[in-house]
Amino acid sequence: MNDIEADYAAAGFDGSLPFGKRPALLMVDVCNAYLDPASPLYAGVESALASNIRLLAAARMAGVPAIFTRVLYSADGLDGGLFYRKVPALSAYLPGNPLGDFPAGFGPEPGEVVVTKQYASAFFGTSLAATLNAQRIDCLLITGFSTSGCVRATGLDALQHGFAPFVVRDACGDRASGPHEANLFDLQAKYSEVIDEARALSLIAGPRPV
Repeated sequence: MNDIEADYAAAGFDGSLPFGKRPALLMVDVCNAYLDPASPLYAGVESALASNIRLLAAARMAGVPAIFTRVLYSADGLDGGLFYRKVPALSAYLPGNPLGDFPAGFGPEPGEVVVTKQYASAFFGTSLAATLNAQRIDCLLITGFSTSGCVRATGLDALQHGFAPFVVRDACGDRASGPHEANLFDLQAKYSEVIDEARALSLIAGPRPV
């Protein structure tokens, strides 16, 4: 344990959250915008995409619900409000731009839930919480892009809505390692459990708590 971790633990930031009986895999904004080098949002997160593909396959095999999020704005971006004004790169998500599409080899199958959002959190202004409650989901394995933005916001809101968040570090990514690691540290300290892909695969396979 390094000095920062020891300091946080001594201060009481060392609690843990139990994994639930009915998990879902929530994949946040895994789209071409973060994977196409020509995109202003490109983050070099190909390895995280590969992790998402493996987790998705495992979830489908185990019968764990897979939920996807995507960003889409109206033609003028007005439904993005101040967020759209603050981050001009969000124009990548205007209608018809392929940067907003799911990458080849990854995406929803018929019957899987796709949440369309305009802000950072997958919960803000969407029906996600109601959808999870209707399925009696009690915890979320959270992946996606970017770690410091939409993943962090979604992890925080998952906790605040009563869904235990388990953020999978290998399946998240950001445009720089500093924000990626700092936000994973903060998520673990205050809002979620941060786990690796191997642990996530083990939790997906079960068994579940009784």
